Amino acid sequence: MSGGQMAAIQRQIMWNRLIAVVEEQAQIMIRTAFSTTVREAGDLSAGIFDLQGRMMAQAVTGTPGHVNSMAEAVGHFLAKFPAAAMKPGDHYITNDPWLGTGHLHDLTVVTPAFRNGAIVGLFANTAHVIDVGGLGIGPEGRSVYEEGLYIPIVKCFDQGAPNETFFDFIRVGSRLPVELEGDVYSLCACNDAGAKRLVEMMDEFGMDSLDPLAGFIFESSMRATVAEIAKLGRGTFSAEISSDGYDEPVTLRGAMTILDDAIEVDFAGTSGLSQRGINVPPAYTRAYACFGIKVVVAPEIPNNWASLLPFRMVIPEGCILNAPRPYPVSVRHVIGHLIPDLVMGCLHQVVPDRVAAEGASCLWNPPMRGGASVSGQARGNKPVVSDFEIITFNSGGTGARRTLDGLDATAFPSGVRTMPVEATENVSPLVFWRKELREGSGGAGLTRGGFGQVMEVGTKGELEYAVNATFDRIANAPRGRDGGLDGAPGAVRLKSGKVLRPKGFQVIPDGDRLILELPGGGGMGEPVARDPALVARDVRDGLVSVAAARDLYRVAVDGLGVLDEAATARLRAGG
Repeated sequence: MSGGQMAAIQRQIMWNRLIAVVEEQAQIMIRTAFSTTVREAGDLSAGIFDLQGRMMAQAVTGTPGHVNSMAEAVGHFLAKFPAAAMKPGDHYITNDPWLGTGHLHDLTVVTPAFRNGAIVGLFANTAHVIDVGGLGIGPEGRSVYEEGLYIPIVKCFDQGAPNETFFDFIRVGSRLPVELEGDVYSLCACNDAGAKRLVEMMDEFGMDSLDPLAGFIFESSMRATVAEIAKLGRGTFSAEISSDGYDEPVTLRGAMTILDDAIEVDFAGTSGLSQRGINVPPAYTRAYACFGIKVVVAPEIPNNWASLLPFRMVIPEGCILNAPRPYPVSVRHVIGHLIPDLVMGCLHQVVPDRVAAEGASCLWNPPMRGGASVSGQARGNKPVVSDFEIITFNSGGTGARRTLDGLDATAFPSGVRTMPVEATENVSPLVFWRKELREGSGGAGLTRGGFGQVMEVGTKGELEYAVNATFDRIANAPRGRDGGLDGAPGAVRLKSGKVLRPKGFQVIPDGDRLILELPGGGGMGEPVARDPALVARDVRDGLVSVAAARDLYRVAVDGLGVLDEAATARLRAGG
């Protein structure tokens, strides 16, 4: 083996080690975070950057919206605080939606790493915190200034000493000051841990600089990504997808042009800006568009600055995917999570075998609040519940894949974990009286869409509380592909029967309960081509009814899910 080959193997080992370093960075954040959104759902990102602000590696744990937006954010930090001026123990922070990851509830922290007194790299992370004041997360704001505390890029720690003025501001600006301050310390601590592991790695391999390794990572990633693009057919392919919107429907349109060495998506024709907080800052649009392309075209190539570079976006001014300051953007994910389905609609025309059907896409993560801000003065002998603010992350079903069913109650494209109900009940007076897979919600097909879920939420002692609804896929169900049927649309109502709006602040009265019926994923292929044994299994599991088995799949089963092969043969023959 030549010396060049040995050097290449060693660089690959170092690259893998770097990914392990940033994964440890992310896991430390999860173990030390105060917010349930981080420690239970994993709504975060972590990564290492060179001194030019280019992302070298990201943690496996994390969401595409955070990771790919954060990949742009570090450059903004360096524009204000050049690397040469940074000192050991410095930590920098922002939640600026246009410099960070799209809304005020995401904190991004950047920390320099030093070895032998010289700066060698930068660690960054992002985490979704529960409360930053203002109206709270939700679509109701009419400008970003109503949506919470707006933090420019500032030092939160200066050479190891906390910026007390900064911490004074965030403590008085939040309903959950202890949790918010604790999360800032957590984000700084995990960056410090990453820097420590990086120095250990550099010492072990005798590295004086990350530049040679960065060059290897970027050159290898770019070459591999371009090679995958070269395998695709050339041309321009268009698709569109609809969202429920806030007070009127929203249409997203994309025209994808596949070039020799790049893929460009033009969002011309997309609906205009909204007066409410469903607008999407451009960095978040790029983040999820890149992800939607990458998981189809080059899923095996590690995510970094160079592997994202061949994917380019044209986002017209004035459209909902290019929100300027100070438009409200608090729940930008409701629209943003549909972008991968949009770009995959384009890619389905090029590589249909690699593309899944549409799924629920948008998280159903309702912020719920109780206390004086909801109930006001206590009435009669009934006390007002203590103030609480909580977000719980839940998901519908994903779309069917070419050879596999969709995943049940699983977040895609965000990838966050479903929060255990016990974790939410432990920190609030909420009670989840029911949480189960939703029968019949997966779109029928050769491969079936994943099932959504049904949730019934009340409070201890039947106390009044409020939900700031951020739901979608109610008027626009996830679509099937290639003959597969659509998944079931979502629904939001009270147990008493009243139908609620899919978006906006609404009160759940004393003694009533919130019922959430989450969407199912679309199916793939003709339902009558599905293996009857799989249909019978779904009937036995209580996920498909006997009638649906007969009417949609042409499969005869009894109430116990026992397959009648002869009757099935007659049904499928048209008899």
